[in-house]
Amino acid sequence: TAIGADLGLEFRFAEDMRMHNTFAAHQLLHWAGEMGRKHDLKQALFTAHFTHRRDLSDRGVLADVAGEIGLDRDEALAVLEDQRFAEIVREHERFWLRQGIQGVPAVVFDSKHLVTGAQGSETYARILTQLTQGQNS
Repeated sequence: TAIGADLGLEFRFAEDMRMHNTFAAHQLLHWAGEMGRKHDLKQALFTAHFTHRRDLSDRGVLADVAGEIGLDRDEALAVLEDQRFAEIVREHERFWLRQGIQGVPAVVFDSKHLVTGAQGSETYARILTQLTQGQNS
């Protein structure tokens, strides 16, 4: 949580926190990306979930968060209702599953080394060192 605070994120973890289905959120992120606002929405969704403990599986909450960053709330709700981006999000999901990614976080180094799960900075430093030494051989 200290690293998050350094980045401007306040984590409020609690024992009753749940992981929610984020398929609708990913559809909304795709829509926001078409307007160059994907990063803004992603940050707002992180804050909504980790700081304010809002339910990101709720379409109303998702539309509200979009509206809070200046996107059209009604259009966000329409995107979620008509599922216009559902298939492309499923395609992205299938692509990453074929790459061996089944959860987050997941980082791919040098287009071939997959590291899954939360890792410490030492792990990433070791991997980067090994990869750079291998390239210099």
